[in-house]
Amino acid sequence: MTILGQKRSISNKEDFIKSIDALFLKLELAYHYQFYKVFGTDEKLKEGKKLWALSLKDQSPEVILQAVEKVISTQSFLPTLTDLVKSCGEINKIDGFPSVEEAYIEARKSYQPRKEFNWSNPIVYFAGKKIGWNALNEKDSKENFSTFKKIFNSLKIEAIGGKKFEIKDNTDSKNRKPLNKDLFEELRKKHKV
Repeated sequence: MTILGQKRSISNKEDFIKSIDALFLKLELAYHYQFYKVFGTDEKLKEGKKLWALSLKDQSPEVILQAVEKVISTQSFLPTLTDLVKSCGEINKIDGFPSVEEAYIEARKSYQPRKEFNWSNPIVYFAGKKIGWNALNEKDSKENFSTFKKIFNSLKIEAIGGKKFEIKDNTDSKNRKPLNKDLFEELRKKHKV
């Protein structure tokens, strides 16, 4: 018996590995002699794939493949890892979503009422809501960021797939009662605030 979602995680890992293999194949075909000069032995190729995979682990397989296509079509020489990381960043910006880092900072800086906050994109709100506002506000850690990133990327894929994310304000401004200033002053005195 498998845990719910486990199969998806394994397939994502397999897709990522396939994208790294495809990346190296495309580089080999496009920059044949330069490629063999850099990755000429099995050991160099193996270590190169590990390094590139580690550096690109935050990217989706689709973005990696788009980035390598872009780099191959614009560069005459074998691209560096930095070239590919930059290309991934540019592709991520094209889709209209903030980067994960920007979204995380935005979610941490948001304030109540969050439904009325000026979000750069609704999925930032929903990612923050799913991880929990208290968790976001109380601790800034790698684990927190990693969890936020998974949720944000998952919601981003859903949004790209056509799902609409709307932040609905459940409060009806017509039914709001004005602040009772007398009661407010009475409570302040009572609690010595």
